[in-house]
Amino acid sequence: MSGIFTSRSGSTKTPSSRQSIMWLLVLLLLVFTAGMLLLSSLNLNYSREALSDLRRQQLNDVVGSGLQRINARQAALANYTITLANVGESFHEMVQTGFPDADREVLRERLENSLRAHLQDFEGAAGAGLWFEPGVLSESDTSYMPYFTLGTDNQELTRSDSEARFGHYRSAPWFSRTLGEDWTADTDAAGTVYWSPVYYDLGIERAVLTLATPMFDRQGNLLGLATTAWGADQIIDVVSRITVTENSFTFLNDRNNRNLSSLSKGEDTREEQALIDAILALELVGEASRENNGSTDATVLTDTLTTRQLTVGDEHYELYFAATAGGMVYGAGVPFDEINAVLRPMEQTNQRILIGTVSVMLLLSLYLLYRIIQLIRELQASYTDELTGLPNRIRLLRDLQSRDNASLLIINLDRFNEVNSLFGNVCGDHVLLAIATRLTSFTRDHELEVSRVYRLPGDEFAILTPLLEPMAIQEVAREIRDLVTGDRIYWQHQPLTIDVSIGMATRRDRKPEDSADQLVSQAKAAVLQARQQNRHHVLYDPSVGIEENYENNLYWANRLKEAIDNDRLVPWFQPIHDNHSGRITKYECVVRMVEPDGSVISAGHFVDIADRLRLNRRITVLMIEKCFACFSERDETFSINLSYGDITDPETVEPIIQTLEQSGIGSQVIFEILESDGITNYKDIGAFIERVRPFGCGIAIDDFGTGYSNFAHLLSLNVDFIKIDGSLIRNLHEDHTAFLVTSGIVQFARSLNIRTIAEFVHNEAVQDRVCELGIDFSQGEYFGMPLSRL
Repeated sequence: MSGIFTSRSGSTKTPSSRQSIMWLLVLLLLVFTAGMLLLSSLNLNYSREALSDLRRQQLNDVVGSGLQRINARQAALANYTITLANVGESFHEMVQTGFPDADREVLRERLENSLRAHLQDFEGAAGAGLWFEPGVLSESDTSYMPYFTLGTDNQELTRSDSEARFGHYRSAPWFSRTLGEDWTADTDAAGTVYWSPVYYDLGIERAVLTLATPMFDRQGNLLGLATTAWGADQIIDVVSRITVTENSFTFLNDRNNRNLSSLSKGEDTREEQALIDAILALELVGEASRENNGSTDATVLTDTLTTRQLTVGDEHYELYFAATAGGMVYGAGVPFDEINAVLRPMEQTNQRILIGTVSVMLLLSLYLLYRIIQLIRELQASYTDELTGLPNRIRLLRDLQSRDNASLLIINLDRFNEVNSLFGNVCGDHVLLAIATRLTSFTRDHELEVSRVYRLPGDEFAILTPLLEPMAIQEVAREIRDLVTGDRIYWQHQPLTIDVSIGMATRRDRKPEDSADQLVSQAKAAVLQARQQNRHHVLYDPSVGIEENYENNLYWANRLKEAIDNDRLVPWFQPIHDNHSGRITKYECVVRMVEPDGSVISAGHFVDIADRLRLNRRITVLMIEKCFACFSERDETFSINLSYGDITDPETVEPIIQTLEQSGIGSQVIFEILESDGITNYKDIGAFIERVRPFGCGIAIDDFGTGYSNFAHLLSLNVDFIKIDGSLIRNLHEDHTAFLVTSGIVQFARSLNIRTIAEFVHNEAVQDRVCELGIDFSQGEYFGMPLSRL
């Protein structure tokens, strides 16, 4: 064996294809689950962002509506101031057009009365004044500056002595706060309202803010300024009535970044102060002014809300703010928790959907994985022998398809059925497992590149190897036999002697038309040849012609099936001569195949194939139907051959009984039972005879003299005829031994009152010896060959 096999000191176990598939499926499952989680997460994030944007837009609208209310209030204050300026300009115009200087005092009185009326009409106003330039409604070196204040009860009006206190309105405290020290008049400032920060007015003891707007004559000369003073609570009240969310707060800072409003955070003053300080530290006034580019248009201001993040302690807020028409900053702070509160139900719902979806997909994936594992196991089982775990015949054929060059050894266990019969199937399984283990060890310990052991049906194993030369493969076969027979297999302490017959076949350069099982068929043919030649192993030799025999069998199998399907199997009739009366009194019905071209083929060409394909039962039933139909109007007796298999098969017996019942010619029928047809249970024959006897049928034993227990069983079967085998009759005139044997059969039959029929009577000499022996009937070429007609 050196040079053929190399010993393996160790082996490396590689992952099986099944493990690879399993890992691939698990990876696909993980990727699928991860993909589902990613998609669900993206969907959740998208929904969260969409709802968050919607929530922020809602908050933006709420804050914007508050801003519009504040802007509307501030616009009203500005309009009041402009109205007051118009009053001042109107009185100056009256002076210029019709009032003489002598009436100046009257005009001032009227003006101040109008000023008082407007102050009382201005809801929430704390003061109002007209501050004229020197010489306007006064002497050229003095300024007329009527200014009235309204008490906190909105009832008491007081005229301030502003002329004496300030001399010029630029010296009044409100001027620098509202316009700044360097303010100069410009005709473009007509209609512009200037706002002061909130400050505390000592005169009226209130926190106020002042609005001022310039007054001009027709020529664009500055006449002075109209002012209104407003209590800070007018704006603060508006802010305090605005609610965004439950725990939100609103604020209003003046242009000096001072907070004018109380925060609606609750009773915790320290928390309120922390919020105020944090907001003031942001200096939102400048940022809000930059956002609206200094515009005081209410629509523009509303559309330019700015957002910022604010953190105070552990609380996180989102600020919405914008500059107001009066140059202040209004805003609201909303806790993140309340912004996200609206998202929680959606998040919870999405999480439940996500969990449900992932759970369903996971369960579905696990079920699919389970089913795939089952399919893999079933697929593996279809390629694996259940008992030994070895690859089976299907796997062998598949492996052969991928090999152009290969050698195959089929190991058949000799007389294995006897092991099963003696010790039972459990013992047989034990033997098969032991042989499988030995063969597997053989291929594992002595490896030629790639070799594999297979379990074939029944008691056969196969080893597929790369292409080996004839000497090498026969050496392998010898070593395998030594391996199997060298060590006995024990069953319950009982040694079992197992021998094998090995068939070998090789294939070099497989042709496209070669089938996958061709090598298997060749190796099996070699096994059969080894048994026939009483050899331990045989290498298939193509020159023997086994392949041609297989092709011939296939050819006749196809022709037989076509003949049955196309009703081309017909009965022919051979005459049987009555040696006592000298007449033809009986006919034996034999089957013939009629070819499409009209040629006729005898049964010898296809009867063996019919038996192997289990088509003989169909042929028997067909012959019963056609023969009964032919003799239904005739008086002759006719015989039909039945095999032991026909008699033991209910699908054949029942149609026979049914035909006997319907035809009414049972007394004309003789059923010939082939004595050499491997009868294993003569009780079956007796049971059939008992069923057909009531119809008057005769029973004949065909080919009598070829079996081993004829005489013993004739006594129990109670037959009517025996047909002496042609091997005795053919040479009866020349072979004295055949004459003596036939004579004994005739005497035995006559003693049992059984009539005899001689087959293969082919000439007059044989017929003379038949008559000499006293045989009742003769059949053969001498009286006529089978014909298609009676």
